[in-house]
Amino acid sequence: MKPRIGVYLSDGLAARLTDAAKRPGATKSSLVEEALDRLLGPDEASSDTAILARQLTAMSGQLEQLDRNLRLVSEAVALHARFHLTVTPILPATAQQEACVVGAERFEEFATQVERRVDRGVSLIRETIDRISAASASAPYDEVEDARFAEAPTRQANSADDTVLASRTSVRQVAADLVANAPLILRVFLPFVTGYYLAYLFRTIQAVMASSLATELGLNAGDLGLLTSVYFLTFAAAQIPIGMLLDRFGPKRVQGTLMVVAAFGSALFAASESFTMLLLGRALIGLGVAAALTAGIQALVLWFPKEKVPLLNGLMVMLGALGAVTATWPAESLIALIGWREVFGVLAGLTAVCAIMVHLVVPETAPTAKKAISIGLKMVYSDSRFWRLAPLSASCIGTAWAQQGLGAAQWLADVEGLDRAGVVQHLFIMAVALSVGALGLGIAADRLRRRGIGPETLLGGVATVFIAIQVALILRLPLPSYLLWSGVAATGAATVLSYAVLADCFPKEVTGRANGMLNLFHIAAAFVVQCVTGYVVQQWVPDAGHYPEAAYQTAFALILVVQIAAWIWFLMPRAFFREQVLWQVP
Repeated sequence: MKPRIGVYLSDGLAARLTDAAKRPGATKSSLVEEALDRLLGPDEASSDTAILARQLTAMSGQLEQLDRNLRLVSEAVALHARFHLTVTPILPATAQQEACVVGAERFEEFATQVERRVDRGVSLIRETIDRISAASASAPYDEVEDARFAEAPTRQANSADDTVLASRTSVRQVAADLVANAPLILRVFLPFVTGYYLAYLFRTIQAVMASSLATELGLNAGDLGLLTSVYFLTFAAAQIPIGMLLDRFGPKRVQGTLMVVAAFGSALFAASESFTMLLLGRALIGLGVAAALTAGIQALVLWFPKEKVPLLNGLMVMLGALGAVTATWPAESLIALIGWREVFGVLAGLTAVCAIMVHLVVPETAPTAKKAISIGLKMVYSDSRFWRLAPLSASCIGTAWAQQGLGAAQWLADVEGLDRAGVVQHLFIMAVALSVGALGLGIAADRLRRRGIGPETLLGGVATVFIAIQVALILRLPLPSYLLWSGVAATGAATVLSYAVLADCFPKEVTGRANGMLNLFHIAAAFVVQCVTGYVVQQWVPDAGHYPEAAYQTAFALILVVQIAAWIWFLMPRAFFREQVLWQVP
């Protein structure tokens, strides 16, 4: 039994106690006991002071977190404003009033969307994270990428306006990307694109100086053919070793060293007095520029964001293909003016300058930590995704290269009946189409990637168009020859897409070997296409030095069959080509 005690209370407090005791389940004794327990209880943690202290501590933590969030938001807004002020050109005075009206309308729409989201009580970041998590957990393997890019309901209402706005600002976005990456453009992109430009120039300049070599050194057609092919022989033989060296030592050291070899080969070619010296100089040039493309592609993969690689690939191939443009009328005019020896002497100096620029300007290593990867050529060849890509890429790109280098000129002369000036004009347009096609494919790949469409889809579309162009050529459909052959040349720039696909399949540390092996397939395919075309065409008897139309149609049709088979193989379901983990990163 509880002890009984008596207490004296004031009239007011006694009246309040009486009123409180009238509540159901309450008595005067229980109320007094509870009050005394709270006042005199031994547990300090349950006192009002302790409770108040805990609440104040929690509020202090919340205020600190709020202050941190506000500082982060302020810094993000400041950086965003500085970026736009940097990349956005100043509007003329006549356009500022209209721009202010548009800005006010957009701000009102922005405020409306913010108000709607605040009322809903769901933040955009949390909604996006929840949507991606739900899509990743429920969607099949092949549909995850599409689900990740599904638009929120609030964005679907404005999808048409977003599409129009994106189409208007695509060029500005490309320029903005270049400005934002200006230091890397100058230190990485420019040195490697210069080397690739020289490689393209060395590859194609042989055609415009063949007559000068034959006249001065007494070379026959067989000598000229061997002099041209030795470049591709050393170029192709070096691809796999160069790929391994790129993965081991990086693009800077490999490209810088090989460009010195190319400069020495160009100087030797300029000073040659015999066919043997010409052959050795040409072979050294082929070896020296063998890493121009693969080293540049690997540099882009190592130093630039992954989503920008297709666009930069396109820019590199476009600017490098200008070497093929330079090797037509400009090179022919310069050789006529100063002679082929002086031209190769100038090229030797430019190549040496490029080697010095690579050694001095390009960063030594990528900004990410370098990891050792246990992987060999056999492992890359064993990856089913490589074999899904290689047949289509090699058959289409190799055919385009072969046609631009030899097949187009023969077709235009024998089938179309054009004179030398007409053939040279077509080749010039094809060189321009190759350059423009590289830029177009790079921009298209960049735009489609933002919509969740990978470069392999675009590559399949390019192959489809290329096959249709060849069908039109074989059937002699009434289409402009400039249009058809420009399409053939532009397909040669699809390396932009092929190397982007490899970048998605393999880690950065092995892109050199993967790109080198694919490039070997391209060159080998070009060699086989030229050989097959020549062998098939020679089965017909020439008329006044020109082979009949049926000869070329038969040769092109045989090559087209191989491309269609590779195209079907490429379009097989993706589940058949599951990713294989063939490397381990310690």
